[in-house]
Amino acid sequence: MKTVIDATDLIVGRLASHVAKKALLGEEFVIINSEKAILTGNKPQILAKFRRFREMGTPFQGPFTPKRSKDILKRTIKGMVPAKQTRGREALKRIKCFNKVPSGLKEKPTTIEKANVKKLPNTKFITLRRVSDFLGAK
Repeated sequence: MKTVIDATDLIVGRLASHVAKKALLGEEFVIINSEKAILTGNKPQILAKFRRFREMGTPFQGPFTPKRSKDILKRTIKGMVPAKQTRGREALKRIKCFNKVPSGLKEKPTTIEKANVKKLPNTKFITLRRVSDFLGAK
């Protein structure tokens, strides 16, 4: 059974930890609107962190960091599973991320209430779309 999650106004870390735990237990996930997910904190500091990751290493030897928002979210989830072990690789195969709603999706999207940004008193945040535009995503 697939669980469809709408990432609009959800905090990336909380969304990723929830999905990673459930995927390790065998659930399949489809995450839609990943470009509307939110990173909390000071905008210049977040962008400086991503710029530093982007400029690190060499073009052909890595580390290879993603530019697109769906790939940034997937890499965040990858950091929360044992990706070098078999069960971690299998869990990552059960997770699909999309920037928009894909055509042919019949399930109704749900949300994670404890990961919503409205629960936080902090008003400083930036969306993954802004971060990916800053990194030069097409």
